Amino acid sequence: MTSLRSARRSRVQYAWPLVEDVRTVGQARSIIRDELISLTLSDDLIDDAVLMVSELITNAFMYGDGPYELALHVDAREIMIVVVDGSPLLPSPSPDDVSAEHGHGLRIVARLSDGFYGCHPQRYITHPDLVGKATWFALPRRGAPGNVVPIRSGT
Repeated sequence: MTSLRSARRSRVQYAWPLVEDVRTVGQARSIIRDELISLTLSDDLIDDAVLMVSELITNAFMYGDGPYELALHVDAREIMIVVVDGSPLLPSPSPDDVSAEHGHGLRIVARLSDGFYGCHPQRYITHPDLVGKATWFALPRRGAPGNVVPIRSGT
């Protein structure tokens, strides 16, 4: 993975192209952990972000199309992590089945981000001529995220 970096006002942006490989999720987790540690964020926030990165990349590999990219946006108030893939299909939570092997990723992201997550069309940072789908979450840099959005069956 190659790191690209550009700054806009008080916002810093990092991006890494991802290769669909079994080692990529672990490498991405390490990269995000290292970047967030350098921002002196709380251990709990870092652990939550790393878990959510795993979920988003795994979903992109399972249900999306290449190319893939991971982006980290940092400003004074929050961090936002984005995974871009080439599929136009938007993710949707699967039926609430606690015994299912798959289908819990978006619920994990919803819960840990206190509902600050989503999906929308997005230009790639590493390939500016391509448009894909961005699945993202945001976390505050300091303090508690705020009100927890309850996760209900089918949402």
